[in-house]
Amino acid sequence: MKRLVLMMLSVVLVTGCYAQRGSKKDKKDKKDKTEQTQAPAVEEPAEESVVTEECIMNISLFNESAKNKQYADALGPWNDVFENCPSANKVIYSQGRNIVQWELSQQKDDASYQKVFEKLMKMYDKRVKYFGDDERYPTPWIKGVKALDYLIFSKSDNIQPPYEWLEESVDGLGEKSDIEFIRQFVVLSDRKYAADNTHAEKYIADYLKANLVLEAMIADSTNADLAAQAAQYKNGIDVLFAQSGAADCATLDNLYKEKVKANNTDLSYLNKVISFYRRVKCTESEVYFSAAVDAYKIQPDAESAAALAAMSFSKEDFSKAVDYYRAAADLTENKLDKADYNYKIAQIYYSKLSDYPRTKTFALRSLEFNPSNGGAYLIIGLAYAGARGIFDDPILQKTVFWVAVDKFVRAKQVDPTLAEDADKLIATYSRHYPTKEDIFMHPDMQSGKTFFVGGWISESTTAR
Repeated sequence: MKRLVLMMLSVVLVTGCYAQRGSKKDKKDKKDKTEQTQAPAVEEPAEESVVTEECIMNISLFNESAKNKQYADALGPWNDVFENCPSANKVIYSQGRNIVQWELSQQKDDASYQKVFEKLMKMYDKRVKYFGDDERYPTPWIKGVKALDYLIFSKSDNIQPPYEWLEESVDGLGEKSDIEFIRQFVVLSDRKYAADNTHAEKYIADYLKANLVLEAMIADSTNADLAAQAAQYKNGIDVLFAQSGAADCATLDNLYKEKVKANNTDLSYLNKVISFYRRVKCTESEVYFSAAVDAYKIQPDAESAAALAAMSFSKEDFSKAVDYYRAAADLTENKLDKADYNYKIAQIYYSKLSDYPRTKTFALRSLEFNPSNGGAYLIIGLAYAGARGIFDDPILQKTVFWVAVDKFVRAKQVDPTLAEDADKLIATYSRHYPTKEDIFMHPDMQSGKTFFVGGWISESTTAR
């Protein structure tokens, strides 16, 4: 009878239940969110397994106990399986994580705690050895989880091991990385830089690597939840990096000055430097300019054109800055970049060249590519408010403030963060509306009527 039971168990347990990636909608337990135990799956045992009757029985015992969170009962049979047949079943590792973490919580002194902690780390090493080629949860994923558990449970201040495991994980998984792996990778690199500023260049590379992966996740239209979470995490690491000091322009110049000179014919390298300097807003740096000039000589593209535009602007050559920004807008395929370059042109025409019709033209072009750019509406409103010569009649000329305020209202509608600025402008320019006495002399301007403001503005508004 006993042999019959064991034979039946062997059909079910010859290979084990395995971790499934947690649902994005249910991540209540931070430690366990990367792995959830499922029912055992039937497949051939690992080549090195010796699946004895005792091993099968112990797998059944610890698995059932662990599923019911009876970890004290699960620990004994699990230890036996882990030591004697570690390649028999994946459930040894998916449930083993919970069991060993529970065992850690029961330790009363540092020596026994460290011993169990080492067992936890060894568990991941064995999982890599026996199941590291798993298609869904390969070695890079296992090392990522190992790093997270190290950070949670280790009492050591040495962050080099988890940093290296997380780098392997992010490199190996790319866009398939668990987002927490990416975040912790950057956090650890930040800590390394804080402790040793010679880590600066590597920290920058780590930050850029993480950004590329998160940006790819954000662009994935097939998974809106993941895209939203990636955007949130990206914002977090952007803030962390900005506060680190590694993004200081002088620090970057010291790192890249000689490298740019040495690689002045390497277009790929130059574009990476240009892109990074733009990201951290060091666009007035001579190193940035030098890289841009070299890149533009080799092959004009959006990055180098934008860099030369910024350089021209800093030297107060505003017409040339406009030309370079127009080239950048034409050369890029990224809609948000097109919007940004056209908005910069509008700003130059408004604030430096006092050409209000062109201010409107390029602000509208920016809005074509990014309808949420409230700043573009603000600058159109300011251009309207500054318009001269639309009407010969000074009373009719005041109607430009109606259309100006329309744009300020629209700005805060598309971008609520601009509400304070927009409200100040509305309060300022609404004081210049035609008065009741003015309107008395112009029946077509009576409150509530539609009024057309001509000239280069050419917009209808409501008289008030």
